[in-house]
Amino acid sequence: MSRFTKARLKVMRALGTELPGLSRKSIENRPNPPGQHGAKAARQRKSDFGIKLQEKQKLRFNYGVSEKQLRRLMLDARKGNTPTGETLLQLLERRLDNVVFRAGLAPTIQAARQLVSHRHIRVNGRIVNIPSLRVRVGDVVAIKSESMNLPLVLETLKELPLTRPEWLSWDETVKAAQVSHLPAAEDVPFPVDVQQVVEYYANRI
Repeated sequence: MSRFTKARLKVMRALGTELPGLSRKSIENRPNPPGQHGAKAARQRKSDFGIKLQEKQKLRFNYGVSEKQLRRLMLDARKGNTPTGETLLQLLERRLDNVVFRAGLAPTIQAARQLVSHRHIRVNGRIVNIPSLRVRVGDVVAIKSESMNLPLVLETLKELPLTRPEWLSWDETVKAAQVSHLPAAEDVPFPVDVQQVVEYYANRI
């Protein structure tokens, strides 16, 4: 996804869900969609298409992927023997930028993507600058020793945006996370009806 320039809080209000990968802010005090008629829009019943689109957009904006990337992931998810929706969520969670975020090295996925792109992250001891890289069981993701004192990293480690997921094993001494097993659908840190996403793409790809 290209650099995100929209107001993140407005996006979350429009979708009616807090997306931790997009922003650390909360919509608790302003839960209605943005705009003059936001409160009225919140009470209106969405069409079936509107519901499917909303669930798809949750994934796009939280994980910071483009429409093209999400379509490609959906095609990959269809190839396996497991349910397509569960596989899609697993593929999104396995992206390196998301792992850096879930490990607590960056406050958002966009910030994690910058760390990866600027060559601050090692995977199994080697520098990797591809945010979309899919981690595998046993992979170790760590911040470079030279980058451990970056203010963004230090501040995030001091106050984690989310509790680290059970599928990541954290080593505090070296500030590294190891993938102990693949993530499951319930590991996604926000509510999403992934079956609606599968149905959205059913006749589109």
